[in-house]
Amino acid sequence: MPTDFSVSGRIINLHQEQIYEGTVHVSNGRISKIVREAVDSQKYILPGFVDAHVHVESSMLVPSEFARLAVPHGTVATVSDPHEIGNVLGIKGVEYMVENGKKVPFKFYFGAPSCVPATPFETAGAEITAADIEKLFRREEIKYLAEMMNWPGVLNRDPVVMEKIALARKYNKAVDGHAPGLMGEDAKLYASAGITTDHECFTAEEALDKLAAGMKILIREGSAAKNFDALIPLLPEHYQNIMFCSDDKHPDNLVEGHINLLVKRALAKGNDLFHVLRAASINPVEHYKLDVGLLREGDPADFILVDNLDDFNVEATYINGQLVAEHGKSNIPFTPSEEINNFDTDIKVAAQFEVPVGDARKIRVIEAFDGQLITKESWATPKVDNGFIVPDVAQDVLKIAVVNRYENTIPAVAFIKNFGLQRGAIASSVGHDSHNIIAVGVDDASIARAVNLIISVKGGVAAVDGDREQLLPLPVAGIMSAADGYKVAEAYAAIDRMSKEMGSTLTSPFMTLSFMALLVIPSLKLSDKGLFNGDSFEFVPIGGR
Repeated sequence: MPTDFSVSGRIINLHQEQIYEGTVHVSNGRISKIVREAVDSQKYILPGFVDAHVHVESSMLVPSEFARLAVPHGTVATVSDPHEIGNVLGIKGVEYMVENGKKVPFKFYFGAPSCVPATPFETAGAEITAADIEKLFRREEIKYLAEMMNWPGVLNRDPVVMEKIALARKYNKAVDGHAPGLMGEDAKLYASAGITTDHECFTAEEALDKLAAGMKILIREGSAAKNFDALIPLLPEHYQNIMFCSDDKHPDNLVEGHINLLVKRALAKGNDLFHVLRAASINPVEHYKLDVGLLREGDPADFILVDNLDDFNVEATYINGQLVAEHGKSNIPFTPSEEINNFDTDIKVAAQFEVPVGDARKIRVIEAFDGQLITKESWATPKVDNGFIVPDVAQDVLKIAVVNRYENTIPAVAFIKNFGLQRGAIASSVGHDSHNIIAVGVDDASIARAVNLIISVKGGVAAVDGDREQLLPLPVAGIMSAADGYKVAEAYAAIDRMSKEMGSTLTSPFMTLSFMALLVIPSLKLSDKGLFNGDSFEFVPIGGR
């Protein structure tokens, strides 16, 4: 338990926008007083960082291990959407995340998933109903209605969608948005339903429309989606309505840094220190009504020490007065976690991934982009072998497959470009949002082998290159590991390197792969039920004439 102590240094007071020397006194986990006085220490004392929107599951770590890796970077809290595990296990999965987070001294604030399953055009492992959401809202740990991805339902005032939003209003909870590309009158109509934030903007023009509609904008910089450079110019004028988030962060990237990296980059661009730190701490705490200290007398003792305002190296992190990290090392010990899952499909054979050419003269191709979740619909002339369409490595037109992990069905198969693989295949059961198995490869045999590696351990990420195989098991819901987070990060980094040795040119191949089945992000994606146009919200055939 925390004891009474004091910390001296240069105090950054965000509310008064002042920096002064002084001492912070802590008693029973709270700040008892702050005294202005001359001190010897040159360290800066400031509020800890808050990730304003993250799916902890995308770190491939259970919450207790996510916390271990996050605290050395000055993160004291997260606003966490547990809809990944919700899609696998329903409300049971959400409750697992809440309880697991209580194992460690870290402030997890979860949302009630609003769209499980995300769409009716895919197979998920569970459903979270309005009644489930009301049950979750009765828990103190549930602070908001998680991202409302069904933006067509919001615009059309779908009764089920509006019932969920009405529940948030009833329990005085914020409602998170998810509306990529929505602008103008549509943005206004979306916000007018009670949506308060959006983290999907990929242009400043789009963000400005949503700000004008009354929404707050989360600047996202994760392992796959990187919108910082496009949106950070908005900070000087709109700093009161801007927050920082990662959305999705793979374990190796989390070891390297978290919200602190966005703070450093924002400062390096010449932004005002107080505006930057407001986006990293005050804004999410106030918007979501979090019990997180902001370095005031009476607040919980959640604060960090940094060495200087240029490098911004975090030297210590305190949560409720407990020193949880110092000098880049986590003080949170590893704790064992229960493994729960929902995984039931049989081994596949290469022939199940074949695509007959039929009368197709052209084929639709998913065009992926590095650092983005959006895709583009492209067309290509099919390469044909013995009556089947096969990957065309020379043109970087590879095969993509989604395999239902909840029941035995025929895999859905299509084609994709910009992954760059020259050999073999990669696969993952982290496939947003339903978390079916998703694979990309240069031949059917390699795709089947990679998929079967994952099936053999009921979840994981895998790479196959000739006789070489690598597998990272993810036995918690098929999307997380309960092992030591730093070891998981090392294992993931190794399999990521292997995918790049196989030719992938993407910054984060497995993270990009995981979003190729996310139907609510335009334009062309693949679910276990087929190729899907995210603009028209309908299935489309692979071939055309």
